[in-house]
Parts: sequence; C-alpha cells; structure tokens
Amino acid sequence: MNELEKRRIEIDAIDSEMAALFEKRMNICKDIAEFKKEHGLPVVDRTREGAILAKNAAYVNDETYREYYMQFMKDVMNISCGYQSRLIDGMKVAYSGTEGSFGYIAAKKQFPEATLTSFPDFASAYNAVESGEYDCAVLPLENSYAGDVGVVMDLMFSGNLYVNHVIELDVVHNLVALPGSTLSDIKTVVSHPQALEQCEDYIKKNGFTPLSYSNTAFAAQYVKEQNDKSIAAIASDESSDVFGLEIIERGVNASRSNTTRFAVFSRAQHIPAADSRSENEHFILLFTAKNEAGSLAQTLNIIGAHNFNMRNLKSRPMKKLLWNYYFFVEADGNIGSSSGQDMLRELGAVCARLKLVGTYNSDKMISTR
Repeated sequence: MNELEKRRIEIDAIDSEMAALFEKRMNICKDIAEFKKEHGLPVVDRTREGAILAKNAAYVNDETYREYYMQFMKDVMNISCGYQSRLIDGMKVAYSGTEGSFGYIAAKKQFPEATLTSFPDFASAYNAVESGEYDCAVLPLENSYAGDVGVVMDLMFSGNLYVNHVIELDVVHNLVALPGSTLSDIKTVVSHPQALEQCEDYIKKNGFTPLSYSNTAFAAQYVKEQNDKSIAAIASDESSDVFGLEIIERGVNASRSNTTRFAVFSRAQHIPAADSRSENEHFILLFTAKNEAGSLAQTLNIIGAHNFNMRNLKSRPMKKLLWNYYFFVEADGNIGSSSGQDMLRELGAVCARLKLVGTYNSDKMISTR
C-alpha cells in the first residue's frame, strides 16, 4: 500500500465520522425548525450566523485552512437553512389585507415559503392564531409617520399571543390607476386612512378628494372594480401588479423615511438564554400601575435601575375602565438574564398587571422597492 492509498483510507474514515456528525447536526436542525415554527421565528438569523462564524474561526489555527473552513461553515449553514425552510413550508401565516398590501409584503418577505392567508381585519388574524388555526400572524405595530396602530396594541394587552420578531418595512406609497389614466384624469383617491394621512400634502396639492378604505390593497382592488379613470388608489408596487393597474406617480408620501414596524405574533413565548450576549435583544412589556401617587415613576425607576434602556413608552386607555390606562414599554437588553428576571419580579410586586409580551432581535429594514 503506497502513501496515497493510506491517505485515502484516512480520508474515508474522516468522511464516515463527518457523515455521522452531519446527520446528528441535521437532526438538531429539525428540532430548531420545529421551535422556529412554533414561535413564528424566521429561518435565517443573520446575527446568529455572524456570531457562529466569528466563534468558529478560532477553532482553526492555520490561517490558510481557516479561510476554507469559513466557506465550509457558510455552506453548512446554508444547507441547514434550506432544510429548515423545507420543514417549515407548511407553516400557515395570517395577515390583514389582501395580496399586495404592506401586511402581505411583510409576511411574504419574512416567511417566503409559508402559506399566507388574508383576513379582513387585525383582530380576526390575531384570533386565528389564538385558536390554533394558524401558526403566526404578521400585524403592524406602528408607522414612523402616522404613529401607533392602537387596535393591535389593544390586542397585545387583552390577548394571549407573544411577539417573537419585529420587521421594519420601508413603505413607499404610489398613486395607481387604470391603464391609460393620466394625472389630470384623477379626481378621487382611495386608500387606508393612515396612507391618506401620509400623503396628505400630495393630495391637497393636486386637489384630489380623499376616500377612506379598509386597506391599501383593497383600495387598489376597488379602483379596478370601478373601472373609472377618475378614481385612483394610493398603494404599493405589488398592489398595482396584482390588480393590473398602472403607477401614475411613485413615492407620493410626504416622508421619504416612511417605515412601518410589523410584529410576528405566535402562541409560544420565547425568552433568550440567560447568557446570550447579542446586542440586538429587545423586549416588550405591558403593565398597569396601581392607582397611587408615584406608582408609575416607581415602575420606570425599577426598569432603569436594572440598566435597561427604554426606547419606547406609550399609554393606551383601557376599554372597560373609564379614565384608566395601560402602559407599553419597549426596551433594549436580554430579559432572560438574571438582571432581567430580577426586574420582572420587582415589577410584579408594584404593578397591578404585568405582561411580558415578547422578545425579539432587531433586523435591517426591508425595502418594498
């Protein structure tokens, strides 16, 4: 047996060991896919992938080998994500609106392989997940121009679902109309009230009559059904494609930094590991303060004392109690850490009601262009 044959035998033995480890790794990926499906989490987690690559690079001492090992690990992770996507293909996602709406765009970009189902309003989409009929719902939290989506916040307070991911969608509103229409033909513009508000300057400048509709994509559908060149909609690129309309003018919203944040709601609560060191961890709390002087300040002081930075604080009226309010807090940090758990215990002692609505990692903004 020559030296080449000996080395080939050694390679065969290593390949056998790698095959066994590969199968073991894929079995764990199956468990991870089930967890992601249960919690409404996306298959790809770029933050996690980057951390793995940075950590694993240190396992290889030879600099030349390390370069090839990094490529090897990227290929392994791509295979893992492909397998997880295949397992999650049957995932059922609820959203409000119709195909082409911004809710549809956010859901499609987050769960490209899932089955997406349209619901007429936020509550029905939320309730479909609560009942177990759907795996998760993608619903808007707030818009950078028009503010909070109060209905969804109220669902968070009264419902039983958790937020496990937040998507930032760059919103571009277009004026869309029947093929062959011109700007001078348009007399009436239909869209969702928030979209009309975001495009108010443009509507006034052109002397259009605004008409509220339940959804931007439904507004585009309405224009198609009316078959009237004097009626246009403010909607997305996708809506114009879906309903065979033409874009008369792009980007008619007043703010060029118009962003809507969508939350992924599921039945399972996800709390990050206590030792997680991700800089992108965030959490959402809802609470009611006791009807005592200084109770709200005491609650906020507890959050600050545990070094959690509040990035968002809002109040909303409680529907069944006149002049009573609940509070929404969004903060940076790992709620699963010992400090986070201590904070929750202290808040529980001073809040009349306390709910950890969810945790999530922040991602880069998704564009609709």
